[in-house]
Amino acid sequence: MSIQPDSFSADSGGGHCRHCAHHHELQIQGLAVRYQQVLALEGVTLGTSCGNTLALIGPNGAGKSTLLKAIAGLVPRSAGSILWRGARVSQWHREFAYLPQREDVDWSFPVTVRGLVEMGRYSQLGWWRRWRPVDDEKVTEALKLMHLEDLEHRQISELSGGQQQRTFIARALSQEAHVLLLDEPFNGLDRPARENLSGLLRQLAEQGRLVIASHHDLATVPALFDEVLILNRAPVAFGSVAEVFTPALLAQAFGEPDPEEKAAVIAPTAATAGREKENVLVPAEL
Repeated sequence: MSIQPDSFSADSGGGHCRHCAHHHELQIQGLAVRYQQVLALEGVTLGTSCGNTLALIGPNGAGKSTLLKAIAGLVPRSAGSILWRGARVSQWHREFAYLPQREDVDWSFPVTVRGLVEMGRYSQLGWWRRWRPVDDEKVTEALKLMHLEDLEHRQISELSGGQQQRTFIARALSQEAHVLLLDEPFNGLDRPARENLSGLLRQLAEQGRLVIASHHDLATVPALFDEVLILNRAPVAFGSVAEVFTPALLAQAFGEPDPEEKAAVIAPTAATAGREKENVLVPAEL
């Protein structure tokens, strides 16, 4: 499945955003989040830009979902700052789209595929602007990009896992989101659906979007992502996959793996490093 160039695409220039002729940067400095008296996240500092794919990896309870929600403005910060385009991220909230874990979504909610994708336009309407033909055009275009036009009148409860994920991405595209925040997007998908989704996310990044995803399948990180943040409530390491996705740094977050699990905790090698930009998924059992 491929995405054709369209009005959502980035300007020409290899990863430049569609709004201007340069990269937009996401800067996080000293971020901390508390849930009541519990410190869920602390000391997160990183910088990335549009056109990149960033994996958030770490053990359960490491703060991956919390970080995504903090960037999206869904949970309050107790310390630190989050800047996009050099300003507080709250000023650019329309350019951020958060996709929750599939198990956190009420798939029995009575809404069609098109109805869900239309929700992405609501942030563009504001208080006074009414729905216009351009809004219908953006929704239709997003459905076509995700190859959902034949399913637009189907209830979301009737979709496969891969179709449900593509519907949420279509909602983000209709919103004209610049940053996609995905919480375990590959969970529960079969292999064909995972491969389709990985290819779509790679192409969206190549068109100039910033894709940030929490991810638990370590074996697939080199093929899917450019950058990685290894997290265990506080950052262990951040950088390119080639630089920081190493057994030593992974062990700091996860502990030493069992011998039979070591195949899944690997650093990029000559065989995998060249596949970082491919639209394929490294099989989990490798």
